[in-house]
Amino acid sequence: MYTKTAIITGISGQDGSFLAELLLKKNYRVVGVHRNKLSNTFLGLNYLGISNLVILEECDLLDITQIISIFKKFNPEEVYNLSAQSSVSISFQQPIGTFQYNTLSVLNLLEGIRLTNSAIKFYQASSSEMYGSVNKLPITENSIMHPVSPYAVSKAASHWLCVNYRESYGMFICCGILFNHESYIRSNNFFIKKVIQESIQISKNKQHSLKVGNIDIKRDFGYAPKYVEAMYLMLQHNTPENFLICSGVSISLREIINYIFEKLSIPNTKLIEDKNLYRPTDIIDTFGNPQKAKSMLGWEYNFKFFEVIDILLEEELTNS
Repeated sequence: MYTKTAIITGISGQDGSFLAELLLKKNYRVVGVHRNKLSNTFLGLNYLGISNLVILEECDLLDITQIISIFKKFNPEEVYNLSAQSSVSISFQQPIGTFQYNTLSVLNLLEGIRLTNSAIKFYQASSSEMYGSVNKLPITENSIMHPVSPYAVSKAASHWLCVNYRESYGMFICCGILFNHESYIRSNNFFIKKVIQESIQISKNKQHSLKVGNIDIKRDFGYAPKYVEAMYLMLQHNTPENFLICSGVSISLREIINYIFEKLSIPNTKLIEDKNLYRPTDIIDTFGNPQKAKSMLGWEYNFKFFEVIDILLEEELTNS
């Protein structure tokens, strides 16, 4: 017998896969929403061995009638929205599409809950990118937002939509403001995954060099399976809040590359820095303070990012 039913949007992504695995262990009925359930994009679910345990449903989040139909069909207690156009670089190329999808999909989900069952608990995947060019570190839940990319602007807009619905309608809506978090099943277009995969190819003499943009920027990185635990804990908390999920320290992309190169015995001459790959705007350094999540949710996180890189390298080498 299931304890609860949860709907996860963006089920094909890294976070959706790990969250589904976690909820299944807690005896949830897990419904994964995807635009095309017949597409061959559920690599994370397959890798974790849970694809046959998740109910997959087609749903266009830009169509509120489809969302309402899904809610009425499954009557969920919890909805986790992990769906978004999540690439910062792509958002500069496709700003209109990024903003439209990332905001309208959230608005439709919120309205769908309000119109069908306002008691449904809702998790919104907000992003640390919303804060952008902050004037004080570490970032906290109360830091002023200054987004510096179309993606970040879209995430800030959807974040404030959630806050507005929580305050206006008394709905249980939590915003998880996650900083960068990595795993083996991360999409190939993200930086850490790209660096690890291409470095392995270089170590095997299958690729000549690693070409990168600005690697002197610093970011707060973590381990995805631990970060999705915080998503679950938010919806079990007695009050809906916004929570920062992060490691609390930053590390430069150059340090990460140097560490991977050293582990794989790759000379630094194989690293090519190309200014054509720089973003129009970028954040020099950013890291957050996870104290609120640790104290209020009991969330635990103790990984150093070099430990995470070791895990990712081992997994990538095993499966390459």
